[in-house]
Amino acid sequence: MHLAQLNIAHLRAPIDSAELAEFVALLEPINALADAAPGFVWRLKESETDPTATVVHDYGDMLLINFSVWESTESLWDYVYRSPHLGVLRRRREWFLRAVEPYMVMWWVPDGEIPSLAEGMERLERLRTGGPGPEAFTFKDAYTPEGRPSSEAASLPAAAEARK
Repeated sequence: MHLAQLNIAHLRAPIDSAELAEFVALLEPINALADAAPGFVWRLKESETDPTATVVHDYGDMLLINFSVWESTESLWDYVYRSPHLGVLRRRREWFLRAVEPYMVMWWVPDGEIPSLAEGMERLERLRTGGPGPEAFTFKDAYTPEGRPSSEAASLPAAAEARK
């Protein structure tokens, strides 16, 4: 099984604004870092030729979507919190509005399966309305591919520094 993850962020300004220029400039190196990360399987791209292109979708112009598949929770954790991605993550309040409800969800998919964006948004809604479970969870309340609560999440280092 592979781990699918979706995270969303509400932009503070239009993606082509001067306020987000630094964020847009970081897209190419951070996406390249993800693509080369151990355990990376796939990510949704708007363009194969423009590494700064953000995903166009029907969920609102000010909503940025990141959608990817990884070999494991550890490989995703390592990319998010143990790579230069963490430095960008720490600056998210400069570019995105503060989230008051879950903005990230994970779930298991069979190896080789690429879930749809609609499924990802449905999983996020499931997490928001029903809390974590085997079908929709977070790092804090992770589940194994077999549907059992995961002790792995408890062993991962806290990401408190990323929340600042």
